[in-house]
Amino acid sequence: MAVPKKRTSMSKKRIRRNIWKKKGYLAAVKAFSLAKSVSTGHSKSFFVRQTNNKVLE
Repeated sequence: MAVPKKRTSMSKKRIRRNIWKKKGYLAAVKAFSLAKSVSTGHSKSFFVRQTNNKVLE
């Protein structure tokens, strides 16, 4: 038979939500850092083919 569970306290909810938000923030920081290194050409783990776009004269 189904029994109702006890309520989760507000502090536990806040802790869990903050952990969830922190994971997203760290993933965003890591992605931004990778994007910066790729755009400057200093990336050691991510290879991008360079294209030369010459203007026709």
